[in-house]
Amino acid sequence: MQALDMLTLQSLLLRRTLRFLSIQNPNPTITCCKSPNYPRFPKKFHSTPQRHFPSTAAADEPTTYGWSALHNPPPPPIDSISQQTPAVQTVYDPATGRLVTKRERYGAKEPESGGAKADIKPIAEVGSRVYGDVIGSSSARSSSIKKKGKSRSVHVCSNCGYSDGQWWGTCKQCGEVGTMKRFTTESAGQKVTGMRASENAVRSWVPRDAAPVKLTDVYGRVDNSNWRIPLPGEFGDEVERVLGGGLVPGSLVLVGGDPGVGKSTLLLQVAALIAEGIGRVLYVSGEESVEQIGNRAERLCIETEELFLHSSTDIEDILEQAQRLSPKALVIDSIQTVYLTGVTGSSGGDVQVKECTSALQRFAKKTNIPVLLIGHVTKTGDIAGPRVLEHIVDVVLYLEGEKFSSHRLLRSVKNRFGSTEELGVLKMSQSGLQGVLNPSEMFLAEQHSDSDYLAGLAVAVIMDGSRAFLIEVQALCVAGSSSVVRHVNGVQGSRADMIISVIVKQAGLKLQENGIFLNVVSGVSLTETAGDLAIAAAICSSFLEFPIPHGIAFVAEVGLGGELRMVAQLEKRVSTVAKLGYKKCIVPKSAEKSLSEVQRGPEAMEIVGCNNLKEMINSVFTRK
Repeated sequence: MQALDMLTLQSLLLRRTLRFLSIQNPNPTITCCKSPNYPRFPKKFHSTPQRHFPSTAAADEPTTYGWSALHNPPPPPIDSISQQTPAVQTVYDPATGRLVTKRERYGAKEPESGGAKADIKPIAEVGSRVYGDVIGSSSARSSSIKKKGKSRSVHVCSNCGYSDGQWWGTCKQCGEVGTMKRFTTESAGQKVTGMRASENAVRSWVPRDAAPVKLTDVYGRVDNSNWRIPLPGEFGDEVERVLGGGLVPGSLVLVGGDPGVGKSTLLLQVAALIAEGIGRVLYVSGEESVEQIGNRAERLCIETEELFLHSSTDIEDILEQAQRLSPKALVIDSIQTVYLTGVTGSSGGDVQVKECTSALQRFAKKTNIPVLLIGHVTKTGDIAGPRVLEHIVDVVLYLEGEKFSSHRLLRSVKNRFGSTEELGVLKMSQSGLQGVLNPSEMFLAEQHSDSDYLAGLAVAVIMDGSRAFLIEVQALCVAGSSSVVRHVNGVQGSRADMIISVIVKQAGLKLQENGIFLNVVSGVSLTETAGDLAIAAAICSSFLEFPIPHGIAFVAEVGLGGELRMVAQLEKRVSTVAKLGYKKCIVPKSAEKSLSEVQRGPEAMEIVGCNNLKEMINSVFTRK
């Protein structure tokens, strides 16, 4: 209890002493006394008034306390110079808010003039130390503070673009290990964005029109007949179909697809068609050199002189080159390789991709120059971004194709200037991509009429977008198996089980003791209900060992009661079958009258209407 009272009394006396000193001297000098055991760490602080050495001329004047006197101390008497030692003081600097340790020594003499004694002036501040760190003189310190801006360290994930102020071994957003990279950004400088980069690029050569425009005035500007950029030829017709009739000026088109599917070849051929038709085109690649692009162009037999090649990954440099050439179209391969200086993250990240695409979008809208981009896809099949690019661009196209097939499908996923139901069918050859006049040939096998092994083969008509395709469905029934075995490829398992059960129940065929195998030719997935009748016909043909005659197609949906139902766009399906030279088409009975025009047209074909599966079996598998 006595020790506690003693500590309380000491603290009260210390507080009273400090308060008295602060009243007597508003600007005290704080002196640091160091412990002998721990010389690097201050042990106690003493506050004492500042004592300076008055000159001989003003010895009787009162001592001045303050910061002006501290920085400009009067010199000491000459007689006491030899007795002075370097003064070391630790003072509080209110300008910087820090404790500063200073050391001054006197002893430099000015040359005597007229026999008078020279005034002694301080040589200089030998050094300044703040919390044990040497930072130089006050003037150098102030200049460095003015020049250097505040910096901030950010750790950004190179995979998904997630940013964090602290480093982590694993990205919190995507879970990847070792993808967090450190970037230092200056907060004093202005951040470069896609809007700023595109505005700097087009400010000098595109007039700014900020005033609103009447809708009726816009009608007069657009000529619908010559508005779109045409793409001639069989290859160009397929691309035009997907774009909605041609390339729209000022549009931003994104083409995605798996690696090696032919995206660069597609856009290089499109660029050649535009260059041959209306004028110069700038093709920029961030993945290949100019010589490599030229080698591909030579292999594709492109000889136009209006196609300019450039290899760069800097968006500002690409826009400057476009400003010099004033092209009719700009192609960038690919958007994941370009970057914008000043934007956080590496090329291919979410932030970089978004800002670069925004810059190209503003460039396209301001200059009315169409920009075509190539975008890589992720493991899930989406364009890397994710989904950031698809919201910014005007048109999104996907180039699809099997690894061991030469055919390519150009599909429209988003189109602000046309329908997304169009599909382009292309074929890869040594001279590039070519248009396919008969798309159904890629799904149809070689026909062998009057052959025994055609038993179990039926032709279905499916729709992909606005185009009809004919595909072949194969079935194999193996009798005598101990247990029911079903293997399905290209058809939904539940749908196949339902059709087999309807055949057993409604048509009376005993399929329970047979193993059934179903397959769709060319690896196509049959998801439409319009292929139900073709699946049932193939199973019945294999079970009855009766080949389906050549030139018959099946279009109908099968219900649980065995009835045949209508499907969408039946007239277009039947017309496609007639154009390909088929002689007969099995359809629901209710659609027979509406399809009478096909029977009377130049490509006449027999339309057979059936109410259920029994009528279909009697009309197809009956010998005449």
